[in-house]
Amino acid sequence: MSNVRIVTDSSCDLPAEVVERHRMEIVPLTIRFGEQEYVDRFELSPAEFWAKCATIPGLPETAAPAPGQFEAAYRRLAEEGATGVVVVSLSGALSATMQSAQLAANNVGPELGIPIGVVDSRSVSLGVGLNAIECARRAEAGATVEELVEIGRDVAERTRVFGALDTLENLKRGGRIGNAAALLGTALSIKPLIEVVDGKVEQAGKQRTRTKALNHLIETFRGFEGRVENVAVLHGDCSDVDQFVDRLREHHDGEIVVGELGPVIGTHAGRGTIGFGFHEITR
Repeated sequence: MSNVRIVTDSSCDLPAEVVERHRMEIVPLTIRFGEQEYVDRFELSPAEFWAKCATIPGLPETAAPAPGQFEAAYRRLAEEGATGVVVVSLSGALSATMQSAQLAANNVGPELGIPIGVVDSRSVSLGVGLNAIECARRAEAGATVEELVEIGRDVAERTRVFGALDTLENLKRGGRIGNAAALLGTALSIKPLIEVVDGKVEQAGKQRTRTKALNHLIETFRGFEGRVENVAVLHGDCSDVDQFVDRLREHHDGEIVVGELGPVIGTHAGRGTIGFGFHEITR
């Protein structure tokens, strides 16, 4: 009987109950505040992360998992009876996480005697998470590792993530923003709009107020009406997230997964970031 398990990394920003429901294995990135290092989600929750950000002058640093962390995850799953493993990783254009996952697969796959596939989500945050969920669902239905790798690549091509940042400060201090660098010459009061394109964060416009930025996001979502499945909302410690989800529900009657930005993406996007992701139906 097939028992393929899904591994993803802590940048996926999935709620714990979703991870548990689909028996996913999470390999964490690490966060460093000065000399103090924390294991994402295991030693530092999103709430604790945002609280720390409010007390330090600079940005924390993030680091990809070492191959050994993935090796340990593969061994655990093999011991639990997994017949194969598929990893859905943070965009390879932004992090060495996928490289670590692949090195680990090469190192221990032959020894464990099970196939291990690695898929680049070409996305961030809940874009990664949505792809991991889809692979987990298909694994539960009996898909093989080879089939799941193809499924993962297909949904990666169809994953759309849009967001509105509440501040430019983190982008200005962090630097990992691709073509969104063009925003840095504008006033810090501007609310930048971003989109994930080909695994990178790109500029998608700007608005003068948060209200206008959120309205723009809703209109963007409406523009895909009838071509949307597997919807998620991401947010960085936002008090208005429930209202935003309610507005999306006016245009989507399926489940909406809501996840809070953790340190990996939150470091660069900043508190107040809000957005959504989905799989575009193209067939």
